[in-house]
Amino acid sequence: MFDYVWLIPAFPAAGMLINGLFGRRIEGIHKSIIHYVACVAVGLSFVVTCAVFIEMLGLSPARRLYEVTCFTWIESGFLKASIAYRIDPLSMLMCLFVTGVGFLIHIYSIGYMSHDEGRYYRYFTYLNLFMFAMINLVLADNYLLMFLGWEGVGLCSYLLIGFWFSEEENAVAGKKAFITNRIGDFCFIVGMLMLFCGLGEHGVWSFRFSEIFPNVHLLDRNVITIICLLFFAGCTAKSAQIPLYIWLPDAMAGPTPVSALIHAATMVTSGIYMVARSNILYSLSPSAMGTIAVVGAVTALFAATIGLVQNDIKKVLAYSTVSQLGYMFLGLGVGAYAAGMFHVLTHSFFKALLFMGAGSIIHAMSGEQDLRNMGGLRKKLPVTFTTMMIATLAIAGIPGFSGFFSKDEILWQAFSSNQGHAVLWCIGAVAAGLTAFYMFRLMFMAFYNENRSTEDVQHHIHESPKSMTIPLVVLAFLSLVGGYVGVPHALGGRNRIQTFLDPAIGLGPDKLHQKTGPAPALAEHVAGQHHSYTAEYVLMIVSVLIALAGIYIAYRMYIKQRNLPGRIADRAQVLYTVMLHKWYVDELYTMLFIRPFHGLSTFFWKVVDVLLIDGIMNGLARVTMLCGHLLKHVQTGLVQNYAVSFILGTIVLLMYYVMKVM
Repeated sequence: MFDYVWLIPAFPAAGMLINGLFGRRIEGIHKSIIHYVACVAVGLSFVVTCAVFIEMLGLSPARRLYEVTCFTWIESGFLKASIAYRIDPLSMLMCLFVTGVGFLIHIYSIGYMSHDEGRYYRYFTYLNLFMFAMINLVLADNYLLMFLGWEGVGLCSYLLIGFWFSEEENAVAGKKAFITNRIGDFCFIVGMLMLFCGLGEHGVWSFRFSEIFPNVHLLDRNVITIICLLFFAGCTAKSAQIPLYIWLPDAMAGPTPVSALIHAATMVTSGIYMVARSNILYSLSPSAMGTIAVVGAVTALFAATIGLVQNDIKKVLAYSTVSQLGYMFLGLGVGAYAAGMFHVLTHSFFKALLFMGAGSIIHAMSGEQDLRNMGGLRKKLPVTFTTMMIATLAIAGIPGFSGFFSKDEILWQAFSSNQGHAVLWCIGAVAAGLTAFYMFRLMFMAFYNENRSTEDVQHHIHESPKSMTIPLVVLAFLSLVGGYVGVPHALGGRNRIQTFLDPAIGLGPDKLHQKTGPAPALAEHVAGQHHSYTAEYVLMIVSVLIALAGIYIAYRMYIKQRNLPGRIADRAQVLYTVMLHKWYVDELYTMLFIRPFHGLSTFFWKVVDVLLIDGIMNGLARVTMLCGHLLKHVQTGLVQNYAVSFILGTIVLLMYYVMKVM
């Protein structure tokens, strides 16, 4: 089955071509054919992924690596790149939830987008194109093909965020996402070329992982650090970390299924995947790992503070996504690559569910997104309420739900590993408490108390169709049980996901030396982790108590004493206003970057382009026209005029010679 791995990206590509080329005609015949084509394409990709995954599980851990080369893509001088796919535990884990969650969101989109006329085929074409790009990103066996998928998901993000481009807000949000990601992509390109040229000096001219990773020890450690930081700069844009996180909250302008697919479950995790895939590089640069850990922790806390006061239901979830991505980078930065990827997995379940649940609420509320205009939906939307409550308990880190296991593993590693620190644990624990607070604030404002919408909206409130609720139920089940694949040893489990990922990202001292040469700092880090179950239990209990405190405070403020939030906002008006306006980061960027660049571009436009370049070219044109205007009186086409000119010229020449002789 391994040799048929190319079918995984091929099916979405086929769906994209069918709907993209013939969608307008198909929509005129029967609209449902479009979503059947798109959903079947992704469903078949998921089936093939499952088959490949099952076959891989049948092999011993040491043999779980297989590379399939489809064809040579680029061959020029030292450069040779192929369309080739890498099958190993890391790529298959990503591909499983990308195709699985993607398939559920395609089904959900049928009900959500059913009233969108005229652009229905284009929507599903973009979704299939995104799946094709994302699958290439996670299955690529070389950085060049990974970058092709990286750029592809960025393009699809732009297309889908600005899908309703007739509204200026959506068009601006799409451009903001596109430009911000281009900054990170430039850093990715520079880092990739530095890696290619650096190893090329040692005779290794390749972008393939299997040829790069065994030879990275040949590079200077400072060069490795620069490459890792450049790669991470690309990740800060794609995975929405400080300072390039600003595009993701505005991306909520797109359709809600897009938010669930791209900005919660798949695209934004591509940066996490890239760092985990490049774990050998990062493990040779403790300073780069420290940078990742600090940025991740600060982002987790910073975004959580903004989420506390947002009133748009999708904006709350957007900042929650930024915060959770920070958690993942915190895990990667302290060397807990498996824990970071574990949180990617569980987050894809409960965050996709939360976004889709929010979409169900918006669908029921006739497009209303303001939490202040909701309330009392618990009985009218029972399926949406139950499934969203499961997802909220999971993201809050309540024991027994999937988010508890992955979050606790990251916090423990942030505290106990040699790359970790107690301060990192404290930041992560506080961010977890804030997460529990603002998520239950969302639930209480949306589902409890009286409904605060207009009578006309209340009259139309109803549960979503089955095409929307069935994916909610499936994701709720996964949010409930998905964490049990990584039950830690301290709780009697075997942490199966870490064992499963070990061939791809596990780095014991012996394995590290075998792959990259000696790296004493990291070898000490990995070998020196002595487990203290007592300390782990204490930290686990403390983090759970912090989360429960956040839930209790939300209950007191939004159920029991509903005037309390307003009183607190009045007493801390400055802090409340700053957080409500997202710490004025957008305004700061506008002042520091957008306006200066806008002014510079205006100067180049009006002075350099219009006055200088256009002035010179238009001036030359005017001179040419003037000369032509003068010469047209000479070239009249009349023989008489030419005869007169000939005679006058002869007379002038005769006079010249006569005067010269005299």
